[in-house]
Amino acid sequence: MGGGAAALDPIVPISRLFGLSMVVLGLVFVLSSGLAFWGDWPGVPALFAHLGWFGLGSAGGALDSGALTLGWVQFGLYLASVAGVAVYVQTTPERTLNADSETLSAFAAYIIGAAYWAVLLIGIADMVISFLRVEGLLTGILGEDLAKDLGRSSYRGQAVHYPLMVVSLVIAYFRRSLGFPWLALLIVVAEIQIVIARFVFSYEQAFMADLVRFWYGALFLFASSYTLIQEGHVRVDILYTGFSERGKAWSNSVGSVLLGMPLCWVVLTMGMWGKSNVISGPVLNFEVTQAGYGLYVKYLLAAFLLIFALSMLVQFASYFLSNVAVLLREPGHHPDTREHVAV
Repeated sequence: MGGGAAALDPIVPISRLFGLSMVVLGLVFVLSSGLAFWGDWPGVPALFAHLGWFGLGSAGGALDSGALTLGWVQFGLYLASVAGVAVYVQTTPERTLNADSETLSAFAAYIIGAAYWAVLLIGIADMVISFLRVEGLLTGILGEDLAKDLGRSSYRGQAVHYPLMVVSLVIAYFRRSLGFPWLALLIVVAEIQIVIARFVFSYEQAFMADLVRFWYGALFLFASSYTLIQEGHVRVDILYTGFSERGKAWSNSVGSVLLGMPLCWVVLTMGMWGKSNVISGPVLNFEVTQAGYGLYVKYLLAAFLLIFALSMLVQFASYFLSNVAVLLREPGHHPDTREHVAV
């Protein structure tokens, strides 16, 4: 860094600690919520209520010894994650802000890439199952018992959707791309086949429109973090366009901390604070549409909000670090000129 930035060296580890901590805390929050919802762990709020901290009352009653231990483990995950980041920052003083920023961007790209592969595979698989059910072919192919099981959303989610999600995580690891163009193309193809089937063959089923909505929602929510780093989001830029490079960096840094990250945390907490919230409720219940033979993916549409908030949180942390690097005149990629992620 230049001589003028040398005096600001303490800002580098502080910025790294803050940005990386936001990411790991977001991941721990999702993990802790999963343990609470699927594993019946008490959760940190229940622990605080049991202890009477922060003015919380124990409305659900006192925790027994086993639940209390699990609550402390969940609380310890948050403390350990921040401590781990602090140790990492302390032991890697040579690592630049730009390096951490690019790592976070790559991580966000992996999350989105895995999500895109999941919606592709799940959409196709669910469409095939729904088509076979509509036409009465599923029983003949898979047998009566399995056909009935696939008619239950919870079974289809656990037996079909979840394994495909795992496969998507593996594919995204080896294929480092986001797939925006092909998903947009698939949406167009899916819409065209609805038009042709309806007006040429007089054939229309609920799963056909469900597939379009499923992929359409994924395209817009998952593309947000990529669009952020490529400066593609619409700005009210009456003032911003006239800022100097450092002025823009200040605007982006402060905006990420005061507006971007808090928005992501609002979505995460409001969506997953309890079992009946807008994200956790549909996911836990494998919620489906009222159309009996539509796709069984409505609960995944709610989960899209989780992917959106988590990927945006990671990307805002990356954006914050890259703009602080501009303020400190750190050598490396400028936020407006960094290499584009492969699509």
